[in-house]
Amino acid sequence: MTPVGQGAVWTVLLVPILLGGLALGGASFARVLDARADGRRVTGAVLAAPLSATGRLLVQQRRAVVASDRLLARTGVVLVPVAAVLAALVVPWGNVAASDLSVGIVWFNAMEVVTWAALWMAGWGTNSVWGLVGGYRFVVQGLSYELPHMFALITVATGAGSLRVSDVVAAQDGLWFVVWMPVAFAAFLISALALSFAGPFDTATGRDVAGGVLAEHSGVDRLLLLAGRWLLLAAAAAMAVALFLGGGSGPLLPTWLWTVLKSAAVLGLLVWLRSRTATLRMDRFVEVGWMVLIPLTLLQALVVAVVVLR
Repeated sequence: MTPVGQGAVWTVLLVPILLGGLALGGASFARVLDARADGRRVTGAVLAAPLSATGRLLVQQRRAVVASDRLLARTGVVLVPVAAVLAALVVPWGNVAASDLSVGIVWFNAMEVVTWAALWMAGWGTNSVWGLVGGYRFVVQGLSYELPHMFALITVATGAGSLRVSDVVAAQDGLWFVVWMPVAFAAFLISALALSFAGPFDTATGRDVAGGVLAEHSGVDRLLLLAGRWLLLAAAAAMAVALFLGGGSGPLLPTWLWTVLKSAAVLGLLVWLRSRTATLRMDRFVEVGWMVLIPLTLLQALVVAVVVLR
């Protein structure tokens, strides 16, 4: 396997384009699944629905809320998609990463924490009870999935002996980590859905709280939040490829194309899961997270540590 190298400036500019393309494809696939579930035909209008929704939100007037903290709310709104792009900078696209940090795994996890703060700010700043409840719901959700997620990342770092994402990719030459770290892989996929506040972990924007964090946002603000949701899901899918599916390894095709195809496949799986699963109550997810996921991911980490130390 060819070592992953530090990318040039053009690679940094290319990351948002690749991530945006994956996110747009994921949103279109979600519309297709929704149409089929409703018994409707899949037409060009269904496929282009994300683009038409984008156009409507771009020209929609922003809603004004009395006594809202616009700076706080809009800072949170902008930070959601920005955090997704920053997280993806350490993902190797073939043999090149925009930023091959020695602590790339820690950087990715740190951007997730930024998302926690961003979504809370977006809800709190609107001076709306619905936004505030939605923001706190996301924080509670984060406390439930973050520990299993961290243990999954620790397991991968232990197996590779490094926190550098490119080293993780290189360590999978001959055997992908998903083969002997299936629990960590499953925990990572669950956390990817929770991170992007998508179904079944969408209580932060639930109908029972009138849209939660999204309740008082309209126009460009709402567009950035919705785009950030899909960008986060796409970034997590691309990171899953690097951590568990051998990165760009594969026959015949260029390594960067293998990375894109694998990322699209993982993203498609996540979109399918979110469309097939009902929204989980937070108290149930907290119980599952602490009583099931944490012990399983700890056991997975122990098994990998024993194998590495032998």
